[in-house]
Amino acid sequence: MRSVGTLTRADLAETINRKMGFSRSESLDLVEAVLARMCEAMGNGENVKISGFGSFVLRDKKERVGRNPKTGVEVPITPRRVMTFRASQKLKERVAKGS
Repeated sequence: MRSVGTLTRADLAETINRKMGFSRSESLDLVEAVLARMCEAMGNGENVKISGFGSFVLRDKKERVGRNPKTGVEVPITPRRVMTFRASQKLKERVAKGS
């Protein structure tokens, strides 16, 4: 069932179904609950850290002046909150190994 080149919610649910023995709907509910909790935390301004995987970190960016690369005209960039992902050392090592 694995999508080519992309891990999806359905793939995660399928793995939980196979390894934990939950039903398909229970597995999908579990994946949805975890993702919903992560979204809720970030929506409340909390960072999310998953040990051995990485951290989703929120940063507030101030207003600044940008430039249209085509015309060179300066334009104001509004302040905003952005989310970044910082991979854990374990994840970086696994990706580097290719496994």
